[in-house]
Amino acid sequence: MDTQVLIVGAGPVGLTLAIDLGKRGVKCTLIEQKDAPQFLPKMERANARTMEMYRRIGLADKIREAGLRGDCPMDVYVVLSLAEPPLLRLRYPSVDEAKADCRVTNDGSGPLEPYQLVSQYTVEPLLKSVAESLPNVNVRFGTEFVSLEQNEQGVTATVKSGGKTETIRCAYLVGCDGGNSPVRKQLGIKLRGEGGLMELRQALYRCDELYDRLPRGNGPGRGRHYHVADDKATFLIMQDSTVHWTLHATVGSDEEMKGQFEKAVGFPVKYEMLSCSPWRQNLLLADRYRDGRVFLAGDAVHLVIPTGGLGMNTGVGDAFDLSWKLAATLQGWGGPNILGSYEHERRQIGERNIGASRYASIGRRKWRSMYRSNMRESTPEGRQNREMLAAVADVEQRKTNEMIGAEMGYRYVDSPIIMDIPGGPEHLFREYVPTTWPGARLPHVWLDDGTAMQDRIPAEGYTLLRLGKTRAEAGGIEKALKSFGAPVTVMDVPDQIAREIYGFDLVLLRPDMHVVWRGNAAPDDAGIVGAVATGH
Repeated sequence: MDTQVLIVGAGPVGLTLAIDLGKRGVKCTLIEQKDAPQFLPKMERANARTMEMYRRIGLADKIREAGLRGDCPMDVYVVLSLAEPPLLRLRYPSVDEAKADCRVTNDGSGPLEPYQLVSQYTVEPLLKSVAESLPNVNVRFGTEFVSLEQNEQGVTATVKSGGKTETIRCAYLVGCDGGNSPVRKQLGIKLRGEGGLMELRQALYRCDELYDRLPRGNGPGRGRHYHVADDKATFLIMQDSTVHWTLHATVGSDEEMKGQFEKAVGFPVKYEMLSCSPWRQNLLLADRYRDGRVFLAGDAVHLVIPTGGLGMNTGVGDAFDLSWKLAATLQGWGGPNILGSYEHERRQIGERNIGASRYASIGRRKWRSMYRSNMRESTPEGRQNREMLAAVADVEQRKTNEMIGAEMGYRYVDSPIIMDIPGGPEHLFREYVPTTWPGARLPHVWLDDGTAMQDRIPAEGYTLLRLGKTRAEAGGIEKALKSFGAPVTVMDVPDQIAREIYGFDLVLLRPDMHVVWRGNAAPDDAGIVGAVATGH
């Protein structure tokens, strides 16, 4: 083998997968067709669950340092332009305010890490530098994937670099190569769903003065999103530098996007349009996430409308899920169901998040359909139309910006490596109700000494929590896991707050902090729990 895992595509998903694999001791090679990360607008927010996962690998603070300043408001506006009074203001806390809220919330309902506004063109170079610093990771930009062949022993990939063709032999290959994924296409895996729902243009601008001129007179104040009520679906987004802005609109040419930016701003500013390209809204899901020793992650298997901010964040979830499972298999203690569970678990989340994106998008279309050309008029009709649109947007636009349930509340159902039981909490998009139901993420709790429960949990192997000074026997599960060679830590947590929120004396966790099993006494057959958890 030239490498244990070959990763195709160095966007946030591929880079995250490479970093986590490298930290787990897995040798991997990451190839990317482009010569370097590009300065193009794509995602612009890492959600709470994503930031929790980045905290697990020591990157949360670095991402915050690179992203938007913590004191900047995160408000969302519906406007006619930035020069006019807003039709609606939706208030959301700055990162500093959100972090303060997290610090004083201790009922399990909040995240350990709040969201962070960080542009993809900021986070990609950061992740690349981290990946390049790891001895187990070989990062190769300017290297194009051409084809692959696989058998029971491994995968042989043909790649092209500097005009030369070579082969790379690996145990597993992962395609993180975007919506047009060459890896997926070679495997003959189809994307299905709703494609080409709307075609827009997206442009990136540099405007050094705009942020400092907000608020301006009667216009809206500082925020991150400005939805312009018009017939062009115009949407202005502040990027993490506060001097770069992106604009989406349904206009006919790149040149028209300059005028559209000027209309959205509504007062003279000096600006430069740095890039512009068309894109289509899609709600698509791959038939499969795996073919033999080849896996797919990120946009290669799920394409969503950005409403709800679930695109890149879902892909990062794919990466962290697949990473520990590949490591477990390569280290010899993961049974066949470990890798078999990847598609089962992550495809259901992809499907659920496509549904959440659709739900939010329908809400946005609903209030946008109420736009009338007389809204700037000071007539009773103009005022009434403004008020009606704002009232509907106050309900419907929130669906885009309030997705905490989809972010933190997802639960793996009927997984072959979880001791699942029938029923379970309802899957909610906009509400998060803390639970330790098998398959769910362990809720965040501050312990008595001020540390976070999540920070106590080792990154490697399984953790069995013994909560609230219980005398319940833990040796059976520990022995069963060790019999398969799996790393396991038994952790006594006497803090009563943890026992109250988690609801059980014993909670068994996987490396990704999802619950495998829970109970108030040792299971009758701990061997079955150990065998299921390790994929045997």
